[in-house]
Amino acid sequence: MSADLPLSDAEIAARYAPVFMLDSNEPYLPVALGQTVFRSVGPSPSSKFTIEPAGELTIEYAVYYDWDIGHLYDLEHVWVHVDHSGAVIRVDASSHGGRLVMDAGAGSAQMSHGRPVIYVEAGKHAHWASPDHVDAGSRRRLEAVCGPLAGEEGVHLGNDFAKSGQYSASAADHRRARLKMQGDAFVPAHAYRRLEMDLPILPWPELAAEIPKRVKSELARLSEQLPHFGAILLDCGDTLVDERTEIKEPGSEVVLRGDLIPGAAEMMRALKDAGHKLVLVADGPRQTFVNLLSQHGLWDLFDAHVISGDVGVLKPDARMFDAALEAAGLTRADAWRCVMVGNNLSRDIKGANQLGITSVFMAWSSLRPHAPADAEEVPDYRISAPAELPALLERLEALLPYRLPTTQFV
Repeated sequence: MSADLPLSDAEIAARYAPVFMLDSNEPYLPVALGQTVFRSVGPSPSSKFTIEPAGELTIEYAVYYDWDIGHLYDLEHVWVHVDHSGAVIRVDASSHGGRLVMDAGAGSAQMSHGRPVIYVEAGKHAHWASPDHVDAGSRRRLEAVCGPLAGEEGVHLGNDFAKSGQYSASAADHRRARLKMQGDAFVPAHAYRRLEMDLPILPWPELAAEIPKRVKSELARLSEQLPHFGAILLDCGDTLVDERTEIKEPGSEVVLRGDLIPGAAEMMRALKDAGHKLVLVADGPRQTFVNLLSQHGLWDLFDAHVISGDVGVLKPDARMFDAALEAAGLTRADAWRCVMVGNNLSRDIKGANQLGITSVFMAWSSLRPHAPADAEEVPDYRISAPAELPALLERLEALLPYRLPTTQFV
């Protein structure tokens, strides 16, 4: 090796660190580089590839981003091959799970003061040797991925960190991650700017130790700071169960059984799968709802059950809704990010409206009035069947940042 080459791996990695060119509208910047220097053939510690130095040595740069536009966690790679004189003879880089030679023309990468110049795909962070390599079809795909398809994957779990249990994600974590990325959706400019900040360059083991900590920190930040629904409150009769099919115990107000409204079970499971906290808020004896909901496997889908027979008052009494908020670990200060779904304008909708809870009228049954008696009974939203609720909640949750009185999550 030439005497001009630095001796330590850290010095080598600093000398040849890539120059990244990012889309002008890119919302996510790389966090750090994890370096490994190869002087002989060996397996990459951070990727699926075997590294075969094309010259004297190869520097592998693992490029970590907290986010790409599809998921939380993103790890990309650049490999710089250096000959015995210290000249860069080839550059490879990751691209959608593969590895491409960075050929900007004449078989070599574009260089800037001895460092390879890498163009980074908007949102997804695949690598290109030149912006001219991004064809019209790729641009159209990127516009979809960075726009209407943003956040499709939630939290990335297909990597070694997650597979080895160094971090995990709940359904609520996935939902909040998707919500954050949907809020970050953008239109790629297909024009590039140089990343001017100096990224930390760490030995790969040091960066590997930090990555799961960063993922956990991001998940905690989303839970604490990202506006999201704290709880979904649901009535039972003619919201989940068809009241016309209910059969009561003789001489009692306790209902023994009843049929579900079409789509109610699927709706409940969809909400549960999305990680929503579900609270039953219903008027009647507790045993009624144990019977009805257990019969259809729905009782245990609720995180809490607030029932007038236990509380001692009926909706729209605020004590029912306060009890529901408390059961969800919330207070009245969180009412603005909760939703009440029910079939009774004078009880469900009025009670929710009085506390600032978003009200959704389930207008499936004709047993009770559909016309509000006064302004307090006017629902914020109206649906005609349970199947409509998951999509409505998804739209409403995306709008929560705009309901904040002062600051919003960034």
